[in-house]
Amino acid sequence: MAGGRSYGNPRFRSPIIITLLFIISLLIYISLSPSRPNLPSTKSQVPMLNPTVDYSFLTSLQKFLSSPSESRQYRDDSVANTASQADVKKLDDLMWRRETEKLYEDSAYPGVSVVRVYVYEMPDKFTYDMLRLFWNTYQETVNLTSNGSPVHRLIEQHSIDYWLWADLIAPESQRLLKNVVRVYRQEDADLFYIPFFTTISFFLLEKQQCKALYREALKWVTDQPAWNRSGGRDHILPVHHPWSFKSVRKYMKNAIWLLPDMDSTGNWYKPGQVSLEKDLILPYVANLDLCDAKCLSESELKRRTLLFFRGRLKRNAGGKIRAKLVAELNHAEDVVIEEGTAGEVGKAAAQHGMRTSVFCLSPAGDTPSSARLFDAIVSGCIPVIISDELELPFEGILDYSKIALFISSSDAVQPGWLLTYLRSFGVAQLKKMQMNLAKYARHFLYSHPAQPLGPEDLAWRMLSGKLVNIKLHTRRSQRVVKESRSLCSCDCKPANFTNSRPLS
Repeated sequence: MAGGRSYGNPRFRSPIIITLLFIISLLIYISLSPSRPNLPSTKSQVPMLNPTVDYSFLTSLQKFLSSPSESRQYRDDSVANTASQADVKKLDDLMWRRETEKLYEDSAYPGVSVVRVYVYEMPDKFTYDMLRLFWNTYQETVNLTSNGSPVHRLIEQHSIDYWLWADLIAPESQRLLKNVVRVYRQEDADLFYIPFFTTISFFLLEKQQCKALYREALKWVTDQPAWNRSGGRDHILPVHHPWSFKSVRKYMKNAIWLLPDMDSTGNWYKPGQVSLEKDLILPYVANLDLCDAKCLSESELKRRTLLFFRGRLKRNAGGKIRAKLVAELNHAEDVVIEEGTAGEVGKAAAQHGMRTSVFCLSPAGDTPSSARLFDAIVSGCIPVIISDELELPFEGILDYSKIALFISSSDAVQPGWLLTYLRSFGVAQLKKMQMNLAKYARHFLYSHPAQPLGPEDLAWRMLSGKLVNIKLHTRRSQRVVKESRSLCSCDCKPANFTNSRPLS
């Protein structure tokens, strides 16, 4: 057509054909290209330290002790009066009336689970005075335990009692955790928190003074109506250091103990005192700094040591495995085994060692557990756990097989077995475990305010799961004739059912 465009003309057809051919070629290339795995974003998995959050025990404690205390009433240092049976019965009626109401209120919302905690306001000598004692003396690093570890560093490692309590009593507007609330009436409570700093008192008081304070704390708590109502089954007692509260804890064996491990060898806890059914394992406070996203990226090519360990090489009980491991691993290629303690020099050496190693050895010590495991996790070093009696924190929530290797003691000491096994891991396997370590690290970082999915949060999730069983044993203990049969315990001993009858 005169004066118009002729699309049949090759002059105009060529650009269209070229464009179509380019698009078709691109699609063919994409379809034939090898597929790439959808790797999780490292950025989303690596915890980043929030500058507005305190992760340091000393920093947080300094702010805590210097904060305004207008809302805190003076606590009388006198011991509480012994609860009468009428007081106990009154509280029991109120609590079970509230439980019945809650049962029907929540029946339409089965997924909702909030733990309600009543925090005892104990005399200052059990709480604030203990924290001030630590604060006023923590710089005395010459104060060492018999094995050479700084006392105040040990207190920090076991400071779970501070982190949980500080979060519970903080103003509600400053708290981030929504699965636990503080209540101010005992009848509204699911659990009762005992804020006594057992580890500080053990290490920083004279022996007789400490025992006397333990006896006072025992009497104060066991005189409470709520304790007498349940026999202490719904009370939380932080005894995270295995030596703490030892002289009187047999009288509080029904309570929920917050522990570093179970130690079923019997060296630290008497039979029947601890069990996974009633107690809760909480992680040590890590001694080393978090290796964040930048650190993990920078340390990736520096991890040239296959296996690293720094610590006391001679230990008691289950820790005797260390001497055997040293004999097996000493002078092996790509392996670093060092004697050391938890002072500032030791911390720097351990941090450097863990950040330049692929695997970190975590053998049993005097107890099955140690802070070394959590140091390795926050350092991005894959833990090699050789502790046959070890129990782990939050194992109902976390899968440790994704971040750690579990080796039996018998296998570990076989000549050449351990190193051959570690060297059998491929690059892809190691990378996956290191990415999981980056993801899991947040679960072991205590902080104030407590963070969602941090150890405080997971602790309350675990305790929430125990509530039904706690209430079962509480109500059952109130109706069973104690003289006629053994009460149901965690020891799995057969009971005599012949002469039992319910209370009339």
